[in-house]
Amino acid sequence: MPFDPDAAADPDSGIFGLPTEKKDAKIVLIPVPFDATTSYGSGTIVGPSCIFVASAQVDLFDTRLGRIYEIGIHMLDEVEAVIQWSEDATKVINEAVQDNGPGLDEKDFKAVEELCERVNRYVHGEAKKIHAAGKVPGVIGGEHSVPLGAIRAAADAHGEFGILHIDAHLDMRNAYEGFKYSHASIMFNVLSTLPKVIKIVSVGIRDVGEKEIEFAKALGDRATIFFDADMQARMLEGEKWSAIVAEIVAQLPPKVYISFDIDGLDPSLCPHTGTPVPGGLSFAQASLLLEAIKKAGKQVIGFDLVEVAPEPRHEIEWDANVGARMLYKLCGTV
Repeated sequence: MPFDPDAAADPDSGIFGLPTEKKDAKIVLIPVPFDATTSYGSGTIVGPSCIFVASAQVDLFDTRLGRIYEIGIHMLDEVEAVIQWSEDATKVINEAVQDNGPGLDEKDFKAVEELCERVNRYVHGEAKKIHAAGKVPGVIGGEHSVPLGAIRAAADAHGEFGILHIDAHLDMRNAYEGFKYSHASIMFNVLSTLPKVIKIVSVGIRDVGEKEIEFAKALGDRATIFFDADMQARMLEGEKWSAIVAEIVAQLPPKVYISFDIDGLDPSLCPHTGTPVPGGLSFAQASLLLEAIKKAGKQVIGFDLVEVAPEPRHEIEWDANVGARMLYKLCGTV
């Protein structure tokens, strides 16, 4: 039977209710249910599975970008080992600090670091295979530490490129809370180890450490930050969002990787994410920014959507609902 994009999703279908096999997909999504270094709220370990379930409710005709699904989108199955690595790392952390104990020692940090490196190697390997097949990988987290391997794979496959980083936080902390691969250290690790990332443009930032600012300033023209407060002030004084978007897009080189932390949005759209911060982009603002990347002819070589965490009792699917729709918009940039 021919696929009907307007019909209800088949219970046995793939992401967004699509029947697309991996071999026929242009975009291959890698679920990474890892949630060990979160420093406030947790729950992103079930982000990929909840997004998958919510995606069945996404209508496939986008009024701005059209039939996004026609490019071919496939989501890989979750790997049980990744969940186990997350649980093992979390166990090390919890046992070290339980009952106000002495906290983590060097051995504990090394154990967590090794488990994080396993995640990095897994994601890098999967993304590398996807690039080699001429496809585009998209990572679904999980916490924000998980796309490091995918960004490395993009550098291996494409050479120099820029990162559009949408986030409430700058994520340029060096080994936050002692964890080398902390969710708050992803962009520090990227910019410290991957010289082929020639530009990062961070958008929506509103919670930042002073040392992070110093690190970003030391990068010179390699880093540009669009602070949320500054963007909001400009718009309150009458400037159009489209003008700010044009400025953001102009900062990016021809090849772009998009790293989208859901807390870059207004927290009313992601109330259960681990570290929500007042302010942020509306869904429309984020969507128009992604649309502008497409219209500008930028080549999106990979992307991630991270930090989606559902309501703890799983009674409300709002976070996953928003996440699934933002994921579809991200697919529309390719």
